[in-house]
Amino acid sequence: MNLADFDYELPESFIAQTPVEPRDASRLLVLNRQTGDIWHRRFSEIGEFLRAGDVLVFNDTRVIPARLAARKASGGQAEVLLLKRRAPLTWEVLVGGKNIHLGTVLHIEGEAGLQAVILEELGGPRRVVQFSKPITPLLDRVGHTPLPPYIHTPLADPNRYQTVYATVPGSAAAPTAGLHFTPELIKRLEEQGVIGAFITLHVGLDTFQPVGETRIEDHQMHGEWYEVNEAAARTISQAKLEGRRVIAVGTTAVRALESAAARGSEHRPVPPGSDTTCLYIYPGYQFRVVDAMITNFHLPKSTLLMLVSAFAGRERILATYEVAKREGYHFYSFGDAMLII
Repeated sequence: MNLADFDYELPESFIAQTPVEPRDASRLLVLNRQTGDIWHRRFSEIGEFLRAGDVLVFNDTRVIPARLAARKASGGQAEVLLLKRRAPLTWEVLVGGKNIHLGTVLHIEGEAGLQAVILEELGGPRRVVQFSKPITPLLDRVGHTPLPPYIHTPLADPNRYQTVYATVPGSAAAPTAGLHFTPELIKRLEEQGVIGAFITLHVGLDTFQPVGETRIEDHQMHGEWYEVNEAAARTISQAKLEGRRVIAVGTTAVRALESAAARGSEHRPVPPGSDTTCLYIYPGYQFRVVDAMITNFHLPKSTLLMLVSAFAGRERILATYEVAKREGYHFYSFGDAMLII
């Protein structure tokens, strides 16, 4: 398929710059992927479309303060964005600044003696660096919360770029479909009989990058670490065996579930375990586990738009996006939500 098949026009005014308050006051577009029927609600009303026995699968990853200000020995300014830890001192990162090549030493601001040396160039701004001391314990002091490049308004409260159930540090970006949930809404859904399950996928920035290849099949996904614990695997597998719905909260939960299911069996559709996934979902993919999903409205030409198109059909998704634009929905990370059933 051609990349142009996943393009659409979106004026900048549709891109949400700040989150709504409270979280579940965002709007919700509900799409029936079989019939094309559409309903318009507030996210707080999502329980109207859920039923007892449904399993909501949440990604409990937590965004780390992954953006580091730095300078070169010459005094030139630089920036380091942590992507993935390879070893206690070694990370894959994105770097900003001029002439940052193999062997360049960057001095990280905010901590005396903290340096990062470039060990490897991975193409574009991606590098492998080695820090002079473990960076993770220092992040609350020297790091800043990274926001997507299309958000230009400073975030008054960094916790608004975290889900209320975020507990496992490791992401460079938030699983934004979960930003709409409040503790009160989760409690109401539990009282309704909806079952929650928590898995982890540490989100890398590549998930959100537009695809550069003309043929989408030529695109390569970078790996993201995920884990499905024993309790979640048991809950999700039992739901599948009993014919109850598994509803992924966000595309990251979709990728983790579908990656785990590739190792599943007839009696254990979703096994426990952890791994690095490079799963790339685009139209033609056959879903093994996910019966419905909650997601936001995604960038043109992105792998996320391809994923939801694989789930509901490209033409149906693009037509639904046009409805959302006409109805004034907000798009991207701090925007409104979709429930695809």
